[in-house]
Amino acid sequence: MRGLKDKIAIVTGGAGAIGSAICQRFADEGTTVAVFDLNGEGARALAEQITAKGGKAKGYALDITDHDAVHAAVAAVETDLGPIDILVNNAGWDQGAFFLQTEKPFWDKVIAINCYGPINMHHAVLKYMSERGRGRVVNISSDAGRVGSSMEAVYAFCKGGIIAFSKTMAREMARQQINVNVVCPGPTATPLLDNLATGEKGDRIKAALVKAVPFGRVGQPEDLPGAVCFLASDDAAFITGQVISVSGGLTMSG
Repeated sequence: MRGLKDKIAIVTGGAGAIGSAICQRFADEGTTVAVFDLNGEGARALAEQITAKGGKAKGYALDITDHDAVHAAVAAVETDLGPIDILVNNAGWDQGAFFLQTEKPFWDKVIAINCYGPINMHHAVLKYMSERGRGRVVNISSDAGRVGSSMEAVYAFCKGGIIAFSKTMAREMARQQINVNVVCPGPTATPLLDNLATGEKGDRIKAALVKAVPFGRVGQPEDLPGAVCFLASDDAAFITGQVISVSGGLTMSG
């Protein structure tokens, strides 16, 4: 894709299933990748794998819910790798449970990771992008944030909020030529899907998800990087404030 070679990208949750697929695709496109993950060892291991294959990457341990730590990590990338061109907010977490079976400590954790984490990243990275008058942001939301999802009430609340926040940032950052867009995965084979439910009940839920997807399967991590890299590329230079579902047709929105 045009305009990704020699750019600098941050990917949060970069050591996870979808995150690592996104990082590797950016590296294949010639982008230097800063792999941010709470699992610092995993982030560094992925960066080493990318480097061993001829790409450029560096791993950073980071808790994105820590506002001060986020600002410090972003400043470190600017020093270590160069001016940040691309931010991908991919990190997320949830466990499946009906809302009335959950309590505030669980809500607080889900909101901290899925809502405050991306907000912290925007606050840190957009300051640099705004000064330079260029940049791309791709936020990974979820189809749960577009249509709702049983057993994911607070998670869906956060992901819907990220869509609204992204549209607002797209408007605020437009004069600085900063594009902000959203990719919404449908059900995807990741630990997050495994956390939705376990055992026989989990198997029934997953079977129902497969039946609901027109393509007849859940997504794979490798299904996501193409859309992410497209929105980060010069091929999407005049696209901002948009939401794309990568869900095998489960969600069809005009």
